[in-house]
Amino acid sequence: MPDRSLLRPPHPLLLEPIVRRALEEDLGRAGDITSELVIPPERNAAARLVARKPGTIAGLNVAQAAFHLVDPALAFRFEIQDGDEANAGTGLATVEGPARSILSAERVALNFVGHLSGIATVTANLVKAVAGTKARIVCTRKTTPGLRLLEKYAVRCGGGFNHRFGLDDAVLIKDNHIVAAGGIAHAVARARAGLGHMAKIEVEADSLEQLREALQLSVDTVLLDNMAIAELRHAVELSKGRAVLEASGNVALDTVRAVAETGVDYISSGAITHSAPNLDVALDF
Repeated sequence: MPDRSLLRPPHPLLLEPIVRRALEEDLGRAGDITSELVIPPERNAAARLVARKPGTIAGLNVAQAAFHLVDPALAFRFEIQDGDEANAGTGLATVEGPARSILSAERVALNFVGHLSGIATVTANLVKAVAGTKARIVCTRKTTPGLRLLEKYAVRCGGGFNHRFGLDDAVLIKDNHIVAAGGIAHAVARARAGLGHMAKIEVEADSLEQLREALQLSVDTVLLDNMAIAELRHAVELSKGRAVLEASGNVALDTVRAVAETGVDYISSGAITHSAPNLDVALDF
């Protein structure tokens, strides 16, 4: 389980609009006509969120927001916390109150918990694979449009760390920027001329030669893109701590340990957000 102080759940003010849009999409123009026609308005119920498969849990706070937005009278109680590992059959939370309201929020709540727990689980597996090395697992901007805030939170629940949240966080000079700017030196010079003192500069290097040039320019971080293990080791030797090194490209569970053992500082993976399988979570009355 990651250090809970590092999870930093999204502020409710940021969380609510995302959940509200999902509920509006599901409720449509006429609301939950099935529940309203089938279930008497006075009928109360108790239900439990349960993990059907083992994994690392994320998004219970999002589920709570979904139930409370549908009906503030619903009582939501956590059985475990985001960042905890659950076995198949583990109870995650309970919700009690008007049965109609529980069913109206059910699918949105489960969609969020299943998706975010899937991301947390994949992240946690990578974090475990590199345990004992100094490498940190980080995500990228390869996120679902509109869900980046939540998906990056799920990465933290899995023990990973966040890369940029957006284009305005830091300068990341990639291959196309280098071509369009006329070279690494021109790109770095232009960035420094207009950059505030709080922002950092990272340069993507496709080769050891580009790494050497970036190091000579004293950039903060170098992204080592799609380099072989031998190249990564050489890159660490060349750097001698002069820049933070981030390895990226084709990171998988069966390869990440070898990447970490080269001595890089960070290993970034887009797959932990764009390709994580949904964790099966159910709600049972």
